[in-house]
Amino acid sequence: MKITDVRVRKITKEGKMRAIVSITIDDEFVIHDIKVIEGEKGMFIAMPSKKSTDGEYRDIAHPINSSTRETIQKIILDSYEKALLEPDEEE
Repeated sequence: MKITDVRVRKITKEGKMRAIVSITIDDEFVIHDIKVIEGEKGMFIAMPSKKSTDGEYRDIAHPINSSTRETIQKIILDSYEKALLEPDEEE
């Protein structure tokens, strides 16, 4: 598995969410709405989720193992850091 594209949409309003990200895997499969969140221990990603009837949020798509999650998180956070250096589109 190779992440072949990362698209970062920075969020500037208040709150802990810093960006919404889409990734493309092997130029064939896209996952939208991955959130970049600033937590107490630093930045992390939250996979796309949906609120269930019992009020809990459940991931719609997610890595099966921790090493894949760490790889995806590193690529996304590196892309987010690069996006911070770019001027906003409105400017």
